[in-house]
Formats: sequence, C-alpha cells, structure tokens
Amino acid sequence: MPTSRPLRADARRNREALLSAARRAFLGGDTDVHVEDIARSAGVAVGTLYRHFDTREALIEEVYRKEVDDLCSTPGDLLDQHTPQEALRHFLLLLVDHAAVGKGMSAVLESIMATDSPVFDDARTRMANALSRLLDAGIAAGTIRDDITGPTLLRALGGICGMRATEGWLVEARQITNLLYDGLRHGASQAT
Repeated sequence: MPTSRPLRADARRNREALLSAARRAFLGGDTDVHVEDIARSAGVAVGTLYRHFDTREALIEEVYRKEVDDLCSTPGDLLDQHTPQEALRHFLLLLVDHAAVGKGMSAVLESIMATDSPVFDDARTRMANALSRLLDAGIAAGTIRDDITGPTLLRALGGICGMRATEGWLVEARQITNLLYDGLRHGASQAT
C-alpha cells in the first residue's frame, strides 16, 4: 500500500518483515496462512499488519509487486556485467524463474485475479519494458535481430511458462527459452 510520506525506520522494518514472512509462507505453499500467523512470523502484532495492509489481498499484491520490482530492476545491472546479448539471455532465464515463483504463489494470486487490481497489467507492462531495454541494447550492438518487440517476446515467454503444470516444466522451459534466445540472435547484423 503506497504511503504519502516516508515510513519511520521501525515502521519500514516492520513492513519488510511482514513482506518477507508472507513471501516465505506463500512460496512455501501455505496458501491458507492466516494474517495472524504472518504477523507472528514477522514478530509484530496483527494490528501492525493491518496498518500496512488493509486486507490479506493487499498483502498478497504487495508481495507479488515486490517480486516484479526485484525482477524489473535487474536489466541495468545485467547490462553493466555482461554483453547486451548475454544480459538478455540472463533476463529471459530470470523471467522463467519468476514464473516458477508465480507457480508457488498461484493459489494466493487467484484471490486478487477476480478484483480490479492493476497489479498484473502493471507487471506485464514493466516486464515488457525491461525486455525492450535489453532488446534495444542488443540491436544497437548488432547481436540481436531488430524485428521483435518486448511485448512480443514477453508473450512468447508466457507461452513457454504456461506449460508449468507439467512435471519437469522448469527444465524444459529453460531449454525452450535458450532456443528462443538463439532465434533472437539469428539474423542479427553481427551474428554471434
């Protein structure tokens, strides 16, 4: 839940502790975890939880939003550490890992899918923008073809990650993502 003024240090610590406790519970498969249990795990009173998050769904949204924030903050670091095409490859695999996180949270995320929450549209937009940034860097370097957009690439990854209901899907998704990456380099002006 966005606040209009900065949080005090203790309030910020409490908020982070609540998000960490909720993330652990949700990713650990405890989809029915009660807010009281999350507050206890975070070492705060349930009233503190409700001061930060009006509802359980607001907490779930914020956990997911934080996952997306962490993911979408990586392109700059990847470009600093790798060539543009390698940065893109790393980010594609991070997106597959993000789908694995989504799988762990899928049951709790269903509770906000029926609401008017913009969290999923916002996440898709931010992921597509991150992909566009990496694609542009690869195109400028001549190592990535120039006829694919971030939203199109995200849609392709969505198809790959949509198979996650099957056993062993993560290994296969990574293999298919590497094939997709090879296709993005095919036809680039400086094929690598």
